[in-house]
Amino acid sequence: MPDQKDHDSKRRAEGIAAYASQFGIPEEEVIPFMAGMLGEHMAEEAQHSGAAAWRENALSRRDRSLIVIASLITQGGVDARLRGHLRWAPENGVTREELDELVALLAVYVGYPKASTGMELLREELGTGDDNPSE
Repeated sequence: MPDQKDHDSKRRAEGIAAYASQFGIPEEEVIPFMAGMLGEHMAEEAQHSGAAAWRENALSRRDRSLIVIASLITQGGVDARLRGHLRWAPENGVTREELDELVALLAVYVGYPKASTGMELLREELGTGDDNPSE
């Protein structure tokens, strides 16, 4: 079934491109980087699913970033994943001000402990936000 194999290869390539953008590394470094982090099998699964997860359809990459960050803060205990998505969010068009408001809103709905942890990670990854309040 060459068509399915071509589709799988294209989908994995799209996932690798998305992860290269997220991790800030060249595409050729994604496979060994993720294999070292997750193991080969889990890395390959993530690369295939990453393509569909970050493809722009009804939701933009900006929208997806906000949703993923909100989900990770709500879940809690996934600091390493949250850090990566916080660093990647500006590249997807999310402003610092929007991230601050998102985390403040989450405090009301998911509780202060999870939201305050999210805010601490945001400040560690992107600074305090005081240096450029319009961003």
